[in-house]
Amino acid sequence: MIKDKSNSKPTIDLTGPDGNAFALIGYARKFAKQLDFTKEQIETIIAEMMSGDYENLISVFDKNFGEYVDLER
Repeated sequence: MIKDKSNSKPTIDLTGPDGNAFALIGYARKFAKQLDFTKEQIETIIAEMMSGDYENLISVFDKNFGEYVDLER
């Protein structure tokens, strides 16, 4: 579940349903579109997220969107 702590970044709980790989890929697409990334940039990020295991997916997500959203374990 995404929690919005007032005056701070939203948080994605990785232990809940929003923490599964498909949900995180969906959030990555959503955030990238909101940040006006090009289609090519979005597809590059998604491909990089899918290029390894779950820890890689989280790492790539955090690298690209960690400034805007917190991941909670």
